[in-house]
Amino acid sequence: MNTKIKFSYGIGAVGKDMVYILVSSFLMYYFNTVLGVSATFIGVLFIIARIFDALNDPFMGVVVAKTHTRYGKFRPWLLLGTILNAVVLVLLFSVPQGLSKYQVLVYISIGYILWGITYTIMDIPYWSMIPAITKTGKDRETMSVIARSCAGLGAAIPTALTLKVAPILGQGNERIGFSYLAVIIALFFVVSISITVYNVKEVTEVKKKAVTVKEMITSLFQNDQAMVVVVAIIVFNASLYLTQQLAIYFFKYDIGNGELYGIFGLVGGATQILAMMCLPLLRKKFGRKTILAGAIGTTILGYSLLFLLGSLHINNIVLLCGAAIIIFIGFGLATVLTTIFLADTVDYGEYKNGQRNESVIFSLQTFVVKLASAVAGFIAGIGIDLIHLNTEDNAVQTAQTLLGLRAIMLIVPMIGLLISITYFVRKYKLSEGYLEEITKKLSETKKKEEAENCA
Repeated sequence: MNTKIKFSYGIGAVGKDMVYILVSSFLMYYFNTVLGVSATFIGVLFIIARIFDALNDPFMGVVVAKTHTRYGKFRPWLLLGTILNAVVLVLLFSVPQGLSKYQVLVYISIGYILWGITYTIMDIPYWSMIPAITKTGKDRETMSVIARSCAGLGAAIPTALTLKVAPILGQGNERIGFSYLAVIIALFFVVSISITVYNVKEVTEVKKKAVTVKEMITSLFQNDQAMVVVVAIIVFNASLYLTQQLAIYFFKYDIGNGELYGIFGLVGGATQILAMMCLPLLRKKFGRKTILAGAIGTTILGYSLLFLLGSLHINNIVLLCGAAIIIFIGFGLATVLTTIFLADTVDYGEYKNGQRNESVIFSLQTFVVKLASAVAGFIAGIGIDLIHLNTEDNAVQTAQTLLGLRAIMLIVPMIGLLISITYFVRKYKLSEGYLEEITKKLSETKKKEEAENCA
């Protein structure tokens, strides 16, 4: 696989995750602090949107799987979804002035649901391409590392710059600033995905008889290993996203310096990228399950340090950056590994059920990542109101409020991470030796089918 294809696929992940992080990390802040919408309402909205996605995402996976054009099955949907999602992103962060409170609630509800729909149209084909543009397990692992590393870069940029750039773009008005920032990110998003669409083509195509939607969904739920990975991803990502949702408030009120959030995010993002790039080196000595367990443990250690710094109200930048490094080393490794594990279940599903449903399986990744973000947003929204967090400028929080903030942001995620790794280690059975055996048998089956067709 040449450098051009690797770069082209990776640059799409940069733009894609700039959009995702702007929404997953800052939409709560924009709705709650900038627009004044109830945090509880926002949390409920996030959950309702994901209930809708429970039907929309698998359906989109089936649509992509059944698509056959001269441009492939993935690229047409990838480009269409990107353009639509970019438009909705701008509208979502550009709530018109002068709307009544009720009109604002209706506007953001419709906008957020539409954002989820259009993101699905783009995200499912993007990740589904990995098994289709690679021929070997090694290439698949390499492409997953590249995509996740570039996604980490895309996530780090808005995390580090949003709270600084938005006021500047709006000349002191965050509401206007967020709108301008959304336009800039949306434009980059369209350009970056266009590069992916133009240069990355499918090299693997499995020709099988047409199957019904019912057959594909049944096949999906019969893939027990895909479901194991999905459950682990939900718990893992919900734990991490809960921290992301509340990090702005944590640095602003508990640490006492909101500007440090950008530095924390920048250091964490850089560390995440480096950790992902180091995965091939670690793979030479350790198995993937072992690395994943170590990654989760590392992240929990970083959370513990951050909890201590918050409890003591220590805003030493060196210590905070140290916590960021520890947290994101584990986060980076675990994120790319979950993508690899899910990609492996495509081969397993073909071996077990006779159908290679990349798009259907990866529609689960899109859905569960959004579901995890929604669960985190729901908990964060309810939590903000329960602990009576005052989001007004220069507000002073009580000791009980700050303790509650720390507990929701750090203790709850640590428990979630422990649950996710314990469940995964016990239930996931696709060892590397077993996967090699599956790949060999699939190859033999394909050669036999080709011989029969030639005859």
